[in-house]
Amino acid sequence: MNYLIIGIILILALFAIRLSNKHGIPALLLFIVLGMVFGAIGFEFNDFEFADSFATVALMVIMFYGGFGTNWKMAKPVAKEAIVLSSLGVVATALITGLFCHYVLNFGLIEGMLIGSIVGSTDYASVSNILRSKNLNLKYNTASLLELESGSNDPTAYTMTMVFLSVLMGSAVSIPVLILSQVALGLLMGFVFAYVSGKLFNKLLFGADGLYAVFMAAIMLITYASTDIVGGNGYLALYILGIYLGNMEFRGKRDIVFFYDGFTEIMQIGLFFILGLLSNLTDFLKAFPIALAIMLFMTIIARPLTVYGLMLPFRPKRNQLNMISLAGIRGAAAIAFAIMAVNSYEFFTVDIYHIVFGICVLSSLVQGSLMPVGAKKWDMLDPNDTVLKTFNYYQNKAEIGFLETRIHPNSYLIGSKVKDLNLTFDFIVAKIERNGKTIVPRGHITIEENDLVVLGGEKHFDLSGHDLIEFTIPKGHQWIGKYIKDLELPPDRLIIIVQRKDSEIVVPIGDTLITEGDQVIMIKVEHSLEFPREEVEKSAEIKEPTETMETKESIEPKESN
Repeated sequence: MNYLIIGIILILALFAIRLSNKHGIPALLLFIVLGMVFGAIGFEFNDFEFADSFATVALMVIMFYGGFGTNWKMAKPVAKEAIVLSSLGVVATALITGLFCHYVLNFGLIEGMLIGSIVGSTDYASVSNILRSKNLNLKYNTASLLELESGSNDPTAYTMTMVFLSVLMGSAVSIPVLILSQVALGLLMGFVFAYVSGKLFNKLLFGADGLYAVFMAAIMLITYASTDIVGGNGYLALYILGIYLGNMEFRGKRDIVFFYDGFTEIMQIGLFFILGLLSNLTDFLKAFPIALAIMLFMTIIARPLTVYGLMLPFRPKRNQLNMISLAGIRGAAAIAFAIMAVNSYEFFTVDIYHIVFGICVLSSLVQGSLMPVGAKKWDMLDPNDTVLKTFNYYQNKAEIGFLETRIHPNSYLIGSKVKDLNLTFDFIVAKIERNGKTIVPRGHITIEENDLVVLGGEKHFDLSGHDLIEFTIPKGHQWIGKYIKDLELPPDRLIIIVQRKDSEIVVPIGDTLITEGDQVIMIKVEHSLEFPREEVEKSAEIKEPTETMETKESIEPKESN
């Protein structure tokens, strides 16, 4: 019977996702409401300990995959702003909100600060879900800023929650030592496990592709548990692990993306459903006025005050500040931290869980629904591109691949119209970048010098199973400093392209030297008596590339930004 109910819940969750995409309602809010409905019709659930354990595992997956999906190339230009908001921004928001709870709502000072700390971080699952579902490709790299901030600020909120919970419980732990150990050890353990894991992924060979996802799950668990044992912030370590591995090339990465994309979705559905099921409608309604007051204060005062105060040194646009302020959605992490607090301390004078629960539900409903409206009102939308480019798994999952080519001086293409380009194979001109602006490649558009032309086409060129193998030569790799003719390649592998770090394309011959950072593309070939390996090798030894558009213009086989 229980399995039947779980199956029904998952089907209903899928319909909730469709409803969200059609009407703009945050999907994660619908999962919470679904849980509340099941609770209201008689499915009683008040096991806070199980909810705490499930929330911990779910947050581990969400935090890791949030880092794994962050495209560092897109996020790097706004990394300083994002880090400031994810650290000092959380502290400021928490303290301002805590003071409001104490002086306006008459909470105890420590309880007020605890609530402020619990709801101090923005929710990655909610923010990324809205950005993707509504394709909010925001100007000034704002989407990347929001993703990096919301993905990395939960550890700060967790640390602050631990601090004020320790004070409330009268713990003898030194607060400065607690904060330092949480942050420093979290960072250290994250980088250590990330580095070791990256090495292992490039050395280990598994018999089945699906085993790479199992190996990744083991690394996640070991990273979190080891960091927690030594007193560090396990969530921070997992986020560092995710960013490091998500932005490198390794075997099995595509399979990991597909597995974790579905697994993360299931964990989010389960987490938000359980959080809704755990709530009591009567207690929720009692806490509603207080939750509404705190949510409105955070949305109108605390978050904007923090954003404007901390971002002004970076000289952002006013409409960008407005957008960042509105995007401070509270969600799963806050409710999970509230469950942890309830399990740790029994003598609260207020209903911590339902207050935090109400804040997150209202925040998701109000701010989540207003984000698309605000983006249009403040002229923050860039309709000529997709927000999916800010996620690593966009390229890893897509059946469409992208090639870039820079139009060099004296190119025969200068002056040509897009409609007159003679593109061999099934490629289209996806977009043109000119002087930092995106040009929609309509037929009458003329190609100019220094244009960056982006071509799109099918990523898999051969449905029979012969596919390209693409990877980057990392530091310390055994091929560095060797000629292609000296590499001990499997008999069915042939290197067909080498791209240097400076984007130079090299058509490989036997005397081509492999260097650190090279992007190597190999093809898997099958040999027969009619076409021996020697002939295949000779076919690759091309001294001069032919005069095609691809070679003449040095198309770069890399991800489009």
